[in-house]
Amino acid sequence: MMLRPSYSDLIEAVNRDVEPGEEPVVQSRYSIVIATAKRARQLIAGEEPMVPVSSGKKPLSIAINELYKSKVKIVSDEDISED
Repeated sequence: MMLRPSYSDLIEAVNRDVEPGEEPVVQSRYSIVIATAKRARQLIAGEEPMVPVSSGKKPLSIAINELYKSKVKIVSDEDISED
């Protein structure tokens, strides 16, 4: 089964706003998997989706769509501790 968007498309979308010379937000499929799983758990826990959702859409599909459309951002643990 093919994922749409693909891992490479998703990584490119997440790193879209990174300035040249800056460290990419996501560098591996592993990071994308962890981020989408975390967001899917938030959706399951009751958070509202940030993209239009058709009935029957699974939380993981919604999370992938949110990342692809830049509705949610991936932040590192270091960024969280600085706040």
